[in-house]
Order: sequence, then structure tokens, then C-alpha cells
Amino acid sequence: MEESDLTTDQPVASSAGWGSWLRDWTVVVPCIGAAAVAVTWGFKEISPVLAVVVGLLLAASVLAAVHHAEVVAHRVGEPFGSLVLAVAVTVIEVALIVTLMVSGGPETASLARDTVFAAVMITCNGILGASVLISALRDRVATFNAEGTATALATVATLTTLSLVLPTFTTSAEGQQFTGGQLAFAALASLVLYGVFVLVQTIRHRDHFLPAGDDGLTDAHDAPSDQRALASLGLLLVALVAVVGLAKVESPAVETGVLAIGAPASAVGVVIAMLVLLPEMLAAVRNARRGRVQTSMNLALGSAIASIGLTIPAIAVASIWLEGPLILGLEPTQLVLFAITMLVGSLTVLPGRATVQEGAVHLVLLGAFLLLAVIP
Repeated sequence: MEESDLTTDQPVASSAGWGSWLRDWTVVVPCIGAAAVAVTWGFKEISPVLAVVVGLLLAASVLAAVHHAEVVAHRVGEPFGSLVLAVAVTVIEVALIVTLMVSGGPETASLARDTVFAAVMITCNGILGASVLISALRDRVATFNAEGTATALATVATLTTLSLVLPTFTTSAEGQQFTGGQLAFAALASLVLYGVFVLVQTIRHRDHFLPAGDDGLTDAHDAPSDQRALASLGLLLVALVAVVGLAKVESPAVETGVLAIGAPASAVGVVIAMLVLLPEMLAAVRNARRGRVQTSMNLALGSAIASIGLTIPAIAVASIWLEGPLILGLEPTQLVLFAITMLVGSLTVLPGRATVQEGAVHLVLLGAFLLLAVIP
């Protein structure tokens, strides 16, 4: 049987037994990371030494999250495996955004917009572009299912337009904001589109999101046991809590660094998005290296859809008690980057085949986004 799209280099059902497994670093690190979050959560500032330690724990927790996501995905098959990681990461991302907005006051009015838009740019240009480039270098041409990928990209374009583009042009509220009714519609539309997409991806048109020749099923002899998969699911959640919690602990150092280089406050949202999306980035690259570019596409676009589809409704509810304005409308530079990303993305996915050129174009667009985030 072909190696699973998200499996590690070692068999997931190790014969070493549970005792050996419990001593594995992928089990220990998430627990240490979660404990470190509990100890340092209330710190407003951390010393440089502690910042380095937290950074190392953060990196290790990311790797552990990828490992456990691979185990779960190997058990449930595609596209459920990609969905598990995307939803888990996004739920924790939403919790982080709301927490920072509640504790940050009016200065964080645009944090949700900046983080969600950064997630769209990172997934649609960074993860997608790297996946295409790596797969094309491996097989000369990256091939994937155009039907499912185009559906996902269209959903990303619609969600982003309804939630982040329209507030720039509406006139009922001052600035780049929605009125209460407009925000309620955007939140409801986001939930509906996300729910329909999950239904299409996992049930009605599941074959559109599978690699060619793959039925999405796992071999019972090769897959991990139910107990092992459930344990990995629990550890995945612990690792993701550690990732986001440690990212929050690091946020004062990040903000200090952003101010030190003269970057705007919106760059903080970019850093948060990059930290939170690290597990999906690594998982997508690993799949692309194995020639499983469709799974990488599922991770990239599915993460963008989940990021908008879950964040906007959560922020809409949180806005009831949040103080200050809620700025969702994109700036002119962001609008231009979004438009060219959707145009290039459409040309990339519609043929179902892409070369290193398309991958390079997307990565250059990501580079432009990152540069303009620091030097607007």
C-alpha cells in the first residue's frame, strides 16, 4: 500500500508498545509546552533567556502537532485528515485572537482583520505555492483534482470578499466597519458557506478532494489502532493549545520586535498567523515531497476557509462585549494583493496541473505581502 499522505517516516503502529510510545518526545513535548503556558500565561513581559526557551518549546510543539495530525489522518483517511488539522488549528487561532483583543483594548481593533487576511495570504500563496513548487520539482508537473481545488478557492474568494472587502466600501458605518446587521449577515454567511463546504468535501463530493487513484480509505493492517488514534487526537489538541499559548506568551517580545524595526502594528497579526499555521505548513510540505499535492491543496485552502468561516462568527459574537471599533475592511494595498492572489490562484488550479512557474509566482506574491506588511 502506498504510504499515507500524512504519515511519518516511521510506522505509526509501532511494535515497541505503549510504554515506549509514552516516552516518545511527541508525547512529552506537548505536555511540557502546555505546562509552560500555564506557568507563564500571566506574564506581561519575559526575559530574553525565557523568550528563547519558549521559542524552542514552541518549535517542538509545532513538530509534535504535525506528527499527531499525521497519525489521526492516517487512521481516518482523506480528506478528513486535512480537515482535522485545519479545524483544530483554526479553533485555537480564534481563541487566541479573541483573547488578545479582549486584553489589548482599542489598539487591537484591526487584529482580527490582519490575522485572518495574513492567513489567507500565507495559505493561498505560501503553502499552496510551496506545495506546487516542491511537487513540480519532484515530478516535473504538479497534478491535482481541479474540481475540488477550484471549489475551495472560490469559497475562499467569496468568504474574504464578504467579510474583509465589503467593509471597505460600505457607507452605513464610519470607517472600515460593518453595522450590527451587516456583521451578523457576514457571520451567518461565513458559517453557512463553511458548513456546506465541509459537507461537500467529506460526503457529497468527497472524490473531488482525493488524489488521483485514491479512494481515501486506509488499510486496516497498516493504519494505527483506534486507541492510538484517539490518544494522538488528544495530544494534537494539547500540542495546538501549547503552540497558541506559547505564541501568546511570546507576543510581547514579538510586539517589541515589530516596534523596534519600525513596522506597523498590523505586522503583529502576520506573525501570529505564521506561528499558528506552522503545523499546516510543515504537513503540506511533507505531503508535497511525497507527491501528494492534492492533500497539500486541501490543507492550504481548507485552512483559509476555516480561518474565515470560524473567526468572523466568533468575532461577531465577541464584539458584543469588546470595547472600541471592530475594523474588518482591508487597506488599498491589501485589496490589490488579494485581487492578484485570487486571479493567479484561479489560473493555477483550473487546469489541474501546475509547473514550477506557478509555484514561484505564488511565493513571490507571499514575499510581496510580507515586505509590505513590514514596510507599507
